[in-house]
Amino acid sequence: MNHCLTCLFIALSLLGAHATGAEPALPIRVILVGDSTMATRSGYGDALCALFTSETTCINLARGGRSSGSFRAEGRWDEVQALLKDSAAYRASYVLVQFGHNDQPGKAGRSTDLVTQFPSNMARYASEVQQLGGVPVLVTPLTRRSFRGPYLKDDLAPWADATRTVARALKVSLLDLHALSAASVQQMGQQEADTLAMAPPPQAAVAATPTVNGALGEPQGTPKTTFDRTHLGPKGASLFAAMVARELARGNPALAPSLK
Repeated sequence: MNHCLTCLFIALSLLGAHATGAEPALPIRVILVGDSTMATRSGYGDALCALFTSETTCINLARGGRSSGSFRAEGRWDEVQALLKDSAAYRASYVLVQFGHNDQPGKAGRSTDLVTQFPSNMARYASEVQQLGGVPVLVTPLTRRSFRGPYLKDDLAPWADATRTVARALKVSLLDLHALSAASVQQMGQQEADTLAMAPPPQAAVAATPTVNGALGEPQGTPKTTFDRTHLGPKGASLFAAMVARELARGNPALAPSLK
């Protein structure tokens, strides 16, 4: 009799849990789309993924040398769309899209027109994420860390402005990494900012104007082994990943519990 009562109690408890919707919540997924400043080994993307809880899926699909045009032209966006079409196992899929560095003029096969092509490309990414049930987050490009005297040389401001305009027009989430990173780098100055690079600066590099490296290799992008003020070493990746995580939680409260 006692055994039967115990079985009945367990059955009723399970039934009650089901009736009140107490099943474990589905996890959240985050997909990163961008260039070398977000990519594995040269950007902050992997460090950002490490800041999510173990229940959260974070996939870094950013690739070095890609622009808002070439990422799609190479078929890399197809992979993102395929993932979004198979979203039944996730409560929500956030797609962070950051371009700008390789959209600038002078990058053969990658440059896009700032007035027409770049805004259109960013808007299309956001719209397609929404159409597939995902949550787009447009990210303004991470600042470069070159100074002109005591002031940061902000050559990515127009691309950041264009990204903000698209986000406002489509009423999608914006993560203004450019403004946050530029303010942080300006505050630290050239010497400290140089410690965020992939390699220590040569003695003469502190006062020199660096060349801007574009494409990194296939498929993930082979990072430069020499000093530059665009790509990130471990210290820079950690700094900007934490910055992105804080802003993600602020702008997307439903995602905050998924961050450590």
